[in-house]
Amino acid sequence: MLNAAIVGLGEWGQRLARSVHGKSDKLRIVRGVTRTVTKAAEFSRMTGIPVGADYASVLADPAIDAVIIATPHSQHIDQVVAAAAAGKQVFVEKPLALRRADAAMAFDACARAGVLLAVGQNRRFLPGVQEIHRLLRADELGRLLHMEANFSGSSGARHAASTWRASAHESPWGGMTGKGLHMSDLMILLAGPIAEVDARSTRHVLTADLDDVTVMLIGFASGATATLATLTATADLFRLRVFGSKGWAELEGHNRLRLARIGEAECVVDFPDADIERAELEAFADAVAGREGFPVTRMAAENNIAFLEAIGRSVAAVGPVAVQTA
Repeated sequence: MLNAAIVGLGEWGQRLARSVHGKSDKLRIVRGVTRTVTKAAEFSRMTGIPVGADYASVLADPAIDAVIIATPHSQHIDQVVAAAAAGKQVFVEKPLALRRADAAMAFDACARAGVLLAVGQNRRFLPGVQEIHRLLRADELGRLLHMEANFSGSSGARHAASTWRASAHESPWGGMTGKGLHMSDLMILLAGPIAEVDARSTRHVLTADLDDVTVMLIGFASGATATLATLTATADLFRLRVFGSKGWAELEGHNRLRLARIGEAECVVDFPDADIERAELEAFADAVAGREGFPVTRMAAENNIAFLEAIGRSVAAVGPVAVQTA
């Protein structure tokens, strides 16, 4: 059993903790750390997890094996590096960083300390995503040619202008840090590293310091292409379509998969709801125990941050730019 502390107890940190609390035989949350302890008082009372504000005391506690970091991403690198120096295994929510050089620094620190750095990308654990991955590996869709993805919603209108999620400094390029990086991670899983992006990002209706439309044309080192859009001022949408030389597969929402092969009728598969937060945290515990590797590799995590960084260069250049692949 991996004993972990949860660092950051906002809405998402509490969701992560509750996904495994009292439910997992692989990982348990034994302490919580948050900047404002009073805001987590009800969480502590309901779960029995003690909560404090001192991250250093958690890192000094020999009973804690790992930290789960769910703080704003501008805090991630310092917190990861400190955890590595203390010999703690690290799970950190995406995005790990906003610059590839910072992501590399975090991975290097963990490698030197001999601890795991796992970046949370929970949509990888959707059964529909795993089925598309299997279809491609089994050559049932043929050669991967192109992908289309859209992950959008009303987050720009929901977040108060004073919060970090509504700040262009913390959340550049509209919905990319909150939503779009999930889709680009899935694309990297399916097609390999991103090599080029041509991006546009604009604001039409939001009053918050956040773009509401961000669109990208993407080229992969494999030769495949993709389009990705993320909006922050519309109704919720999660859609990923993958085109191969033998057919296509489309994930609509988290649970419905449409599949069409050349010469065959289209079919639909509905998957049951999956607890993808518990799945990613238990995969972290499995990786720490050496049972299997964590599915988000260093290459994938760093390439995804390099992609985010390149979006800014492309928007400024109004044209395509290269993305670092290694």
